[in-house]
Amino acid sequence: MDPNGVGVNNGNLFGIDCSEQDADLVIIPIPWDVTSSYGRGSSMGPQAMLEASIQLDFFHPKVEKAWGKKLYMRPITQKWLDINNGYADGVQKYIAHLENGGVLEGSEFESTVNEINIIHEQLKDDVYTQSLALLKQNKKVAILGGEHSTPLGLLQALGDVYADFAILQIDAHADLRDGYEGFQQSHASIMHHALQIESISKIVQVGVRDLSPNERQFIEDNDRVETIFDWDLAEEQFAGLRWKHQVKRIVERLPGMVYISFDIDGLEPSNCPNTGTPVPGGLSYNQAIYLIQEVKAVGKTIVGFDLCEVAPGLPINAITGARVLWELCL
Repeated sequence: MDPNGVGVNNGNLFGIDCSEQDADLVIIPIPWDVTSSYGRGSSMGPQAMLEASIQLDFFHPKVEKAWGKKLYMRPITQKWLDINNGYADGVQKYIAHLENGGVLEGSEFESTVNEINIIHEQLKDDVYTQSLALLKQNKKVAILGGEHSTPLGLLQALGDVYADFAILQIDAHADLRDGYEGFQQSHASIMHHALQIESISKIVQVGVRDLSPNERQFIEDNDRVETIFDWDLAEEQFAGLRWKHQVKRIVERLPGMVYISFDIDGLEPSNCPNTGTPVPGGLSYNQAIYLIQEVKAVGKTIVGFDLCEVAPGLPINAITGARVLWELCL
């Protein structure tokens, strides 16, 4: 590729000319947002970011010849997108049913939810199989969502390969529910399921500002979860503490091997306003990028990552997602 020329739409992220065989990093796109409980559209996030990625310029102030990164994104699987879209209308009616005081048990929606739970398990197993095969080839693997439920199969595969790693979660939500709205693998429960993986020694959550009382109690009772709430970060900054010092404390909580789970709603909503569940507050784009860069700068090994909940709409959504993805890839 010519880093000074026009981005080429060659089917790969950022227009990088690299095969899967030659890639050091393989990204698996998952077009799935069945359990999204508010705004939908993240199933189209991988395609939107793929298209936006060739709009980036490739000079990087901290990475020499960043455009030489050997990465490859697998084709978006039409099968999973079709299944996802096939359930979309039914799920929206079901969620409206719950919000109007209805219950799942005995309702017309019960069989649909059961079907989705079975299919979601199959999706997770598919991601696990793909991920483990790639990890055995000594490739780094990442998930491009889709909703935040999508990385579970990768996390399980990493748990088979690494004896001890932590998750750095950038997110507006704690995602610690034991299922949600009848969905066993909800976008709101990914970190609850991650804690079932013994190799994951710790989850460090940054920017959380929207959670249930039960999740708050879960955090207090579970020594494997450290949550750095957005309101605490803000209060410290109002008192004069600099982000640089806050990041130092965050990074010190992490062991040598780290998986980064980046829900785009961890950022201020203006960065990606069409994300499924935007929440006021959050990290600025520059704060988030600085945090990612510092994790790498101190010598932590990034064993994998995911980027989720980017939805199309205004151009800024896909552009922000693509730029965050670029930083995660470097």
